[in-house]
Amino acid sequence: MKDCYKNGVPTMEEAMIILKEAEKLNPGGWVNHSMFVAEGAKLIADQTDDLDSELAYILGLLHDIGRRYGIHGMRHDIDGYNYAISKGYDLVARTCLSHIGFKCNNEVVIVGKWDGTDEELHFVKEYLSSRQETDYDKLIKLCDYLSLPSGFVLIEKRLVDIALRGGINEYTIPRWKLTFEIKQYFENKIGKSIYEILPGVIENTFKS
Repeated sequence: MKDCYKNGVPTMEEAMIILKEAEKLNPGGWVNHSMFVAEGAKLIADQTDDLDSELAYILGLLHDIGRRYGIHGMRHDIDGYNYAISKGYDLVARTCLSHIGFKCNNEVVIVGKWDGTDEELHFVKEYLSSRQETDYDKLIKLCDYLSLPSGFVLIEKRLVDIALRGGINEYTIPRWKLTFEIKQYFENKIGKSIYEILPGVIENTFKS
């Protein structure tokens, strides 16, 4: 991992310990999901010239680390941010928030049901609106939509899975469009379909 990133993230070994500790506190499919997000981010980053695959893996591994505190809605992301900040992991903290938000008509929209406080929601929106999205932000967001606890799937299957669990609203279609724009961005970047480098997509997508 590049020296410029080392202060903002744990080592890969430390990140795995953090995830395993969180699994003991709150077991669930979110742990396998996180591991697939990490693996997908690493595989895609490996195909680029300007992304650090180890950093991408660590950020993917811990993007949902706020779930260590229990079964919640989208407040797990501010919980993850606060946890990462307390450990000095600024880049992890950023990823905990950046993967849940997108901009629609210059407004930051949070994906899913918000169950934190109004003050926390205001903080998240202000935080995201004041920062330019990086390729790492985009990469983890993309891999979040490629990964079920059972493995990599077509984005369409994951989007439907989220809609069935959380419902839809006026921001659903804009968010879906943005997701496919990010997919195209990385495919242009690596010169091939992302599905070519993610194992098990066909099997996981179409198995009953």
